[in-house]
Amino acid sequence: MQPQTVDRNITHDLVAKLWNLCNILKDDGVTYHQYVVELTYLLFLKMAKEIGVENQLPKGYRWDDLEATDASNRLKFYNQILHYLGNQDSSLVKEIFADANSSIKKPNTLSMLVTEIDKLDWYSAKQEGLGDIYEGLLEKNASDKKSGAGQYFTLRPLIDSMVAVMKPVIDDIIQDPAAGTCGFIIAANRYILDHSKPSNWSRAQKNKYKKDTFYGMEHVQDTYRLGLMNLFLHGIESDSLHAGLRYGDTLSPDGQKLPKATLILTNPPFGSKKGGGLPDRADFLYPTSNKQLCFLQHIYLGLEPGGRAAVVLPDNVLFDGNVGKQIRADLMDKCNLHTILRLPSGIFYSNRKIPPTRL
Repeated sequence: MQPQTVDRNITHDLVAKLWNLCNILKDDGVTYHQYVVELTYLLFLKMAKEIGVENQLPKGYRWDDLEATDASNRLKFYNQILHYLGNQDSSLVKEIFADANSSIKKPNTLSMLVTEIDKLDWYSAKQEGLGDIYEGLLEKNASDKKSGAGQYFTLRPLIDSMVAVMKPVIDDIIQDPAAGTCGFIIAANRYILDHSKPSNWSRAQKNKYKKDTFYGMEHVQDTYRLGLMNLFLHGIESDSLHAGLRYGDTLSPDGQKLPKATLILTNPPFGSKKGGGLPDRADFLYPTSNKQLCFLQHIYLGLEPGGRAAVVLPDNVLFDGNVGKQIRADLMDKCNLHTILRLPSGIFYSNRKIPPTRL
């Protein structure tokens, strides 16, 4: 069987059409930050129908039910759907819709969105891959300075190059402690599937792949929703009690609950903890309010013996005195630092002035 080719023009066109729906939201006073979150609620309902997994949603609270509701009552019913789905037994549905609140104020805005989403070429969307289209929407949102979402998104070429160097395999336990919208996890999964034959995996490997391969943590709830949606559309299972994306702060005791990894891929946030407070991690030998130094400690402490990591950090991590010097010494004592690769300034949608470094 020939591998399926992806028509980037179709993907780009569908992403552009989805992004244009944000103009409808803008006219209703929805902020840039809320654009993709609001669309995610609606797209989950629609995409669940398109890929045949509506059984995860209770009857009476699905896309067709929303579409069939009279326009004058649709916004009220939509808010009922959000509340109801946020209290479901299904872990994925509950996590995506937990504490969900719509920012839409006008009934006509919702009706226009439902109509426009339904008009999209969903056959082509499924052929191109709903996950790639949704990822394109996330990148479009991240590239818009007004959205403020750039801090949660790492450029795909940078992710892919790091994954290609690290060469993840089916037996790896892969972690991203600052997962954002899960770009590293999705790229690692794609690499594994492209470089092995799942049909040749043992039963133990197949079970491990589904239940004990990918782990991530994200502490911003709306970004956590986007990450869950991204994993869902790429066919990666997420269970808050096992593998997948977890909602929590890696620099708190939540981070200590992540299992040891054989491979960590991440681009943690730059800056200091709010209020200058120290992380609540008993295992950190060198407490500091500097986030990147805290994440660096988590990374080398979170690796199995023989494990490996690729991480993006601001280059001041290499020169920071005092506690930074102690952490670097601890890193060199515990790990083999293979490569330091300085990257050009301005390659990120956020923190454009800070020159990043890849370790």
